[in-house]
Amino acid sequence: MTRFTVNGNPVEYDLPPDTPLLWALRDASNLTGTKYGCGVGLCGACTVHVDGEAQRSCQVPIGDIEGTFVTTIEGLSPDSSHPVQRAWVAEQVPQCGYCQSGMVMAAAAFLKDTPDPTVEDISRGMTNLCRCGTYTRIRKAILRAAGGNGGGAGEDE
Repeated sequence: MTRFTVNGNPVEYDLPPDTPLLWALRDASNLTGTKYGCGVGLCGACTVHVDGEAQRSCQVPIGDIEGTFVTTIEGLSPDSSHPVQRAWVAEQVPQCGYCQSGMVMAAAAFLKDTPDPTVEDISRGMTNLCRCGTYTRIRKAILRAAGGNGGGAGEDE
């Protein structure tokens, strides 16, 4: 039995300890906002926070996170009012939208560590992939969520 907290609620999973967190969240907890993308930790569609740090949940065995606090896109804010979520809407970031929950979670963790980023900081720090290529809008949304323009580093669409 593996125990930790998901979105503020204690959970117990009667699953093998090598079960990826992604599948525990999606299948056992029905938290389907976290997406399966590549399964090897490259794309970031499955990004969640584990103790406040962005993690690719397809690569995190639940046995390794006993006692931790996990936040999924469903738990980022109860009413989608997190600054990153508001900026995503304002900048019309999603195209197909599939990668967006992981992208938002990665951006929220990124901004916690880099509260006043430049475009270059964002390009280096955000490693999630978007198949639709909305990177320009993603960078603009992150700058908006940070409350600034990245020290004057603008970007054309």
